Amino acid sequence: MSEESPARRWFRRRWEAGRLPVTGVWAVRRRLAAAMRQVIERLTTSDAPLEELEAAAQRLEAYAERLGRHPRRARYLGFSESALLDEDAEDEEGRGGGHFDFSPLIGLSNPLSPPIVMTSDEDGTVYGRVTFGSAYEGPPGCVHGGYVAASFDEVLGYAETFTDRPGMTGTLSIVYRSPTPLHQEVVFTAQVERTERRKVFVKGTLHAGGRLCAEAEGIFVSMQPGTYARLIEERGKRAPERGVREGRARAAVGRDEKPHG
Repeated sequence: MSEESPARRWFRRRWEAGRLPVTGVWAVRRRLAAAMRQVIERLTTSDAPLEELEAAAQRLEAYAERLGRHPRRARYLGFSESALLDEDAEDEEGRGGGHFDFSPLIGLSNPLSPPIVMTSDEDGTVYGRVTFGSAYEGPPGCVHGGYVAASFDEVLGYAETFTDRPGMTGTLSIVYRSPTPLHQEVVFTAQVERTERRKVFVKGTLHAGGRLCAEAEGIFVSMQPGTYARLIEERGKRAPERGVREGRARAAVGRDEKPHG
């Protein structure tokens, strides 16, 4: 059995962060996101009267305004190509949470995520276990096919990091074999098939119990050195800086105000 590379350890710690405990602010972020998932689930299925929905809307609007008073955090703190070379780097993500915790598919701090829980074997096989709630419904009682495709993109994307040449999705092909059920754990499986220069070929399946729901093939293209740094720089240029400044100003004002509710 070959020794795991520093890059592999780094990626495993991030992609499988949902299985690791967190404390402090990250524990509360995950708690809040979980509560918001419950709100989403119940909103999409509830037949509550107008008055109840009005009360909920007012409270959520007030809390959104309250969060808006605080400055935006540096989401990519500790996320750089140099981090791949130092598994002992003491950055925020290494202590729990971080960028991957906000993923729309695996992030426990993102209320939009189902979330998918990732695990992996030493041979490079990746598993993604998830139970899709009512908010992901397409056909009656079944997961919308677009969410199935997005989930494959995430799971296959983790598998391709086992080549130590992480990249971005080039193509993704899905064959839907049978409906994917809601409110039942389903399992995505993925493994690298082969590599050709900068291309990484990955295959995957989706099962509900013993039933095959879908199959996928993806081609990922390894990034050139410096790509992540460039993407983060470009993201910064597009960031709503005015909103960041306004948030800081509101935070300063908020310190002199009595908290709401």
